[in-house]
Amino acid sequence: METNPVNPVNQTNTADLTGSKKKILLVEDEAFLSSLLELKLSQEGFQVEKAMDGEEAFNMLENFMPDLILLDLILPKRNGFEFLEMLRNDPRFSKIPVIITSNLGQDSDIERGKTFGVIEYIIKNKLSIDELVSKVSQEVKKLV
Repeated sequence: METNPVNPVNQTNTADLTGSKKKILLVEDEAFLSSLLELKLSQEGFQVEKAMDGEEAFNMLENFMPDLILLDLILPKRNGFEFLEMLRNDPRFSKIPVIITSNLGQDSDIERGKTFGVIEYIIKNKLSIDELVSKVSQEVKKLV
């Protein structure tokens, strides 16, 4: 992914009516990309928590209820589809919006994601980090 200069921070767009930051659970096992996304999303005013695999992400939901989950599909332990199945089958978490961010871009993968009700399926190698962050911001605004 290519990167562009950092956009100015605009925290008013990512806060709810009480002024608290919107929370994102970032599930990405590639450490550099995970750290870069965390930095960029934080600069945009989001509160970001990271998980390296689907199992860790699901366990984190007990103590961190995100407004949105950014989910890679190719993960150790539990992959993204296994995580989605667990998420959608648990009434406590089944309504959390999910954006898939993956390099898996085959129609069958995209269709499978849609069956789990993801709000967006983003093929990582087709967007820059800034474009990805912009898309996430747009989706969060729709949730308010």
